[in-house]
Amino acid sequence: MRKLLPITLIVALFALAGMLVIPAAAQESQPEGVSLTIYNQGTALVQDRRTFDLQTGINTLDFTDVATGIDATSVSFKSLTDPLGTTVLEQNYVYDLVGSSALLQRYLDEQIVITGDDGTIFEGQLLSSTYEEIIIKQADGQIVVIGLDSVRDIRFPSLPEGLVTRPTLRWILNSVAGGSQNVELTYLTSGMNWTADYILLLATDNTNLNLNGWITLNNTSGATFTDAQVKLIAGDVNRVQREEMLYANGAVDMAAMPTSSPQVVQRDISEYKLYEIGRPVTVANNETKQVEFVTGADIPATTYYVYDSSAPFYGYYGPVTDQYYGQTGLTDVQNWLEFSTGEENGLGADLPAGRVRVYQEDVDGAALLIGENTIDHTPEGEMIRFKLGNAFDLVGERIQTSFQYLGSNVLEETYQITLRNRKEDATVQIRVPEHLSRWSNWEILNASAEYTQTDSATIEFRVDVPPGGETVITYTVRYTWSR
Repeated sequence: MRKLLPITLIVALFALAGMLVIPAAAQESQPEGVSLTIYNQGTALVQDRRTFDLQTGINTLDFTDVATGIDATSVSFKSLTDPLGTTVLEQNYVYDLVGSSALLQRYLDEQIVITGDDGTIFEGQLLSSTYEEIIIKQADGQIVVIGLDSVRDIRFPSLPEGLVTRPTLRWILNSVAGGSQNVELTYLTSGMNWTADYILLLATDNTNLNLNGWITLNNTSGATFTDAQVKLIAGDVNRVQREEMLYANGAVDMAAMPTSSPQVVQRDISEYKLYEIGRPVTVANNETKQVEFVTGADIPATTYYVYDSSAPFYGYYGPVTDQYYGQTGLTDVQNWLEFSTGEENGLGADLPAGRVRVYQEDVDGAALLIGENTIDHTPEGEMIRFKLGNAFDLVGERIQTSFQYLGSNVLEETYQITLRNRKEDATVQIRVPEHLSRWSNWEILNASAEYTQTDSATIEFRVDVPPGGETVITYTVRYTWSR
């Protein structure tokens, strides 16, 4: 009588042994080193070097522990020891993993033994299996349907050939000479990403800030890479089409942040930026890891207020004559922060795209989060601007006070913008962009305050609002278009 093995025991034995169901001629490898080049678009290039003992003639080689997100069409294999004398005859990606579903599918029409929750034993020919039930034919011809939720144990005579315990790349090679060879595997995989996370400590007078930038690696590729050389590419690399970030909540102790020299070296590669971590790093599967890569202190900064309550112009095929178009009803005044990445301002660094968190110290020295946003890839010497949030003590109001046609192709409208400052002791300047959104041909007939034209469809006022007071802006715009 054949010995029957429980499915759980089969899986455990193969996992402990670290072996695969492969041809007898398959060669096992010794790891020599791995390099990761991770792109901030969810892709990584893996270069894995291992040593195999080959025999003269035909050999079967297995690379185990490759990423489950591997793009099998991107795989490249070469012998570093004897590239001319080692020929690849066949390449396969084997991913039919051991599991209850795979075993049941392989054992259709074969004999299995099932033990129910109540201890009842069913033995017979497996006719069908789904995610809900198993159907077997017993020796007496009876058909038994067993719900999977009532199954305690399933036993199979043996492990079918072809199933593996982990994803495997398999090659059939022809080697001119036998002996030890160092080989290199290169492939692309999904499930690996990196982003930059920045911590900014803004001075209490809002005039300067300290910056710490962290590389955040996230690995869900299905593989662990031990003591890897890690490189990171910042930039928008074009690829033919086929991002979990680390969050921090509440206050942060800025004094506890590392102030040592960055562990990452930056250099240019083509039209992108490359960041290389200067020491071997283990990137475990389902792990998020952070490494500091840039710091800056006493960087000049500016905060400013913006009341933006008009709809932008989208370039229509004809003028928009609806009287109420462009009226949003927004009253929030936004708080913005800007600073330069230039060396003359104390930073002198390229900043890859990522999340920015801004903190400011309270009177007791505790740093509290005052805003969070994202930035795009920003080279050295450029300005970074982003919204921190809405100002609590500032309110805006925008109303249309006049709207009229002056002929079939001329339209005029007047707006009144009221800005109120509920702060008790500070005069503030508020920037008020107005998007002239009805048509591309416009003219400001009159305005109660000075303005600048910032683009072909926008003007901007900058006005001071006294503490406990208000400032009113009015302007009239005329639109004209062809008959």
